[in-house]
Amino acid sequence: MEALKDSQKLGRGIAYSALLAGALFATEASADAVIFNTGDETTATVALGVKDLGHLNTTTDNVVENSSATGLAGKIDGEWQDATSPGCYCEGWGVAVNGTTSGYANVAAGSAGLTLDSFASTSSTATSAVQLTSLPGLSVTHEYAPSASSDLLEVKVSIANNTGAAVTDTTYRRVMDWDVPPTEFSEYVTLGGTGTTTLLKASGDNGFMSSNPLLTSGYTISCPANSDFEDCGTDDHGAVFDFDFGTLEDGETYSFKTFYGASLTEASALAALGEVGAELFSFGQSNGGEDTGEPLTFIFAFSGVGGSVVVPPPSSVPEPGTLGLLMAGLIGFGARKWRSKQ
Repeated sequence: MEALKDSQKLGRGIAYSALLAGALFATEASADAVIFNTGDETTATVALGVKDLGHLNTTTDNVVENSSATGLAGKIDGEWQDATSPGCYCEGWGVAVNGTTSGYANVAAGSAGLTLDSFASTSSTATSAVQLTSLPGLSVTHEYAPSASSDLLEVKVSIANNTGAAVTDTTYRRVMDWDVPPTEFSEYVTLGGTGTTTLLKASGDNGFMSSNPLLTSGYTISCPANSDFEDCGTDDHGAVFDFDFGTLEDGETYSFKTFYGASLTEASALAALGEVGAELFSFGQSNGGEDTGEPLTFIFAFSGVGGSVVVPPPSSVPEPGTLGLLMAGLIGFGARKWRSKQ
């Protein structure tokens, strides 16, 4: 496991080592890419560092100023700032079927059980195709590309069953540790849409959790599990989501989307969710930036996971820049921040 740079990471790093001791991790290949929402680093405002197995945080062609790797980066005052790679490269995904078989990818917490079929990229896209090593024909494809919102890159995730038989208990996990600048390791985290997302199996703020969906203890650090929460913190934490896609018959594919991005304010971040029809999301904001979202609000969201759109699309909002109107569209989520912080 990669050495953790900050003392606040050390205790959790030791816990990870104990949890994962004796596990056989696949060796990570060197192929990866940094992609941009405009395809051009000079004009882009969002960048992702994509590894060949479909997870984030690459040291190749790093563009950010506050970390040795690019994970999810936003540009502020002409400089790139990253929100997933400082401290530890804790971001990843995993899939499990039949309650017994899994494959997963995470630089810090380990990768195992996946066979790489292909990886290709351009300046604005990256596509990773893998299959479960012990169950060939169960494949997962991540297709990264620009989205309908200029503040977000989208990832089309497709889980395909071509094993010759049905698979049950199809579970997908995505986990990430927020390290939001300029107060990395001390951020506020928000989750919204958990109460109406029917395919959501579990959620929490433990961004250090293993990407293996078969490991199901420890979803939380300081925020409630399986619940919406607003500006929880400050702490060194993130977000984890497990989805239950049930049985996939032979020849069947289930697809959904995830979104990664950064926006200059919380109001514009909410507007971005509306533009892509997000059903479930997490915001990461710095200590001191929880009210306005400045200098950057970092975004992690999903659609196609059985939920309701959490923010009305811009066409249905009379004044898209008004935070109160946007927040009024949240389903199962808190109202606008009327209260002052204690």
